[in-house]
Amino acid sequence: MKITSIIAIYALFWVMSAFLVLPIGIRTPDETGEELVKGQATSAPSNFNPRRIVRLATILSAVLFALYYANYTQGWISVDDLNLAAGHSD
Repeated sequence: MKITSIIAIYALFWVMSAFLVLPIGIRTPDETGEELVKGQATSAPSNFNPRRIVRLATILSAVLFALYYANYTQGWISVDDLNLAAGHSD
């Protein structure tokens, strides 16, 4: 696998991981007891921490990419294994 492919696939895993970890630990002002600012949505997070999101996304994407790369090199699951219509005949 080329280094450009590795970087691109890892970037995809990172973005996916960032969206997965984004809601973890977020609290609304109702949950934290803070007062709303005029015009603020009630669902707006009051404890958003982008560093935590980056850290969690990096860890999760590294684990997922390691599993992906291990499968790529070892061939545990192939495209033929995912072909659900292969065993059925009409």
